[in-house]
Amino acid sequence: MDIHLLVQPEVQAYIKAHSQDNLVDLAFKKSPFPTIPMLDLLTQIESKQKSKHKLSKWYNTDGIVFPPKLSIEQTSSEECAAYKASLVEGDTLIDLTGGFGIDCYYFAQRIKQVTHCEIQPELSAVVQHNYQQLQQANITCIAGDSLDYLTENNQSFDYIYLDPARRNQNKEKVFFLSDCTPNIVTHLDMLLTHTTTVLVKTSPLLDLQAGLSELKYVKAIHLVALQNEVKELLWIIEKNYIGSLTLTAVNLTKTEPQITSFSWSDDSEATYAEPQTYLYEPNSALLKTGKFNAISAYFKVNKLHQHSQLYTSENLMDFSGRRFKIKQHLPYNKATAKEYLQQQKANITVRNFPIKVDELRKKWKIKDGGDSYIFFTTTLSNQKVFLICEPV
Repeated sequence: MDIHLLVQPEVQAYIKAHSQDNLVDLAFKKSPFPTIPMLDLLTQIESKQKSKHKLSKWYNTDGIVFPPKLSIEQTSSEECAAYKASLVEGDTLIDLTGGFGIDCYYFAQRIKQVTHCEIQPELSAVVQHNYQQLQQANITCIAGDSLDYLTENNQSFDYIYLDPARRNQNKEKVFFLSDCTPNIVTHLDMLLTHTTTVLVKTSPLLDLQAGLSELKYVKAIHLVALQNEVKELLWIIEKNYIGSLTLTAVNLTKTEPQITSFSWSDDSEATYAEPQTYLYEPNSALLKTGKFNAISAYFKVNKLHQHSQLYTSENLMDFSGRRFKIKQHLPYNKATAKEYLQQQKANITVRNFPIKVDELRKKWKIKDGGDSYIFFTTTLSNQKVFLICEPV
């Protein structure tokens, strides 16, 4: 992929003109440019398409060169990158796993000088070109092994950031931090000779306790969801830190973000109740904390059952998640199901209930969608029920 050829005005015009086209149809066409293979054009168009919503700034900026789609899929969304950047402020930051450079761009809005390291020279050149197109002048791009760069230059930074690759040499997924590249567990002490604060982005699938068993000096963990889907965990490590650990659940919505913080050691006791007037479903980031009793205490709502992870109250409370008014509270049996469920149209959620959503839909011929929300769950008295609700 030759950047200089791809940024020619006529090539950019072609990519833009075909950015909505079907790739299968395009693949049968011949490249209109003798020096540019059709495969390179298809790569640009496909990655541009995948960036439309996730990376709208890159999508809408003229002259941007895109990497293969895998880099787009693996990169942070703009919303998540902006949230990470809101947690830092200072003079210097180095990103040891720069990738397509989205995180660095947003860090550069709050940090005076940012260093982007990327082991793939071609991707590093693409990112450097794009920063010029984005008129972001306070980012330096380094192509090569970031750990070598760090040790050879013996420079200190306010922050070191990294997003270790979660696949091994055989392209297989790995699940422990010590199996990722670079190995944050092995290199943490070395990193802390170059900074006092290390930020580590990990998979949302990483178990919190497993991560804490491998890392030390963890001051905070931010569990970041976008539109109620957990996208990443951000671990904040502070040199020699031995204080309490804070968990912050963040759900970035189209309006205001939902942000809730607990102490990792919070051992608050939950209160319990049978379904009352209102029902609460925690957002996915809040659920990922595992602090189900603390949720009850924090929001002053009652759990329906130890294992249901649904909450209720008589009065409407603020809550990080979805809120519903319970219209009907019914025992789940053949008679009530026939009367209230059969042939209905509703959104279904199952919590601590022995039958799966697909089975319920098939059994009672419930269509998906509509304004009605039905929760199938188990209550404090161990009764299987369904709650017909409307959103608040």
